[in-house]
Amino acid sequence: MDWLWQWWDGVELWVVQLPVAVQFPVVMIVVLPLCLGVARLIDRVADWGAKNPASRVDDAAPEPEPEKVAA
Repeated sequence: MDWLWQWWDGVELWVVQLPVAVQFPVVMIVVLPLCLGVARLIDRVADWGAKNPASRVDDAAPEPEPEKVAA
């Protein structure tokens, strides 16, 4: 795992030393698609968890409706 941290430190140092005019496109080309991919993965996992039959509780009694007050 130490190699990953060293690699990441090298990449971070490389990006920080770039001029801002180069940093922006690099970040937009790399970070934006990466974040989009992670967001889609989280969305699919959440959808799968919501649709998973093992996660449902069918034995629970439905909540009663609140009483309506005449106005």
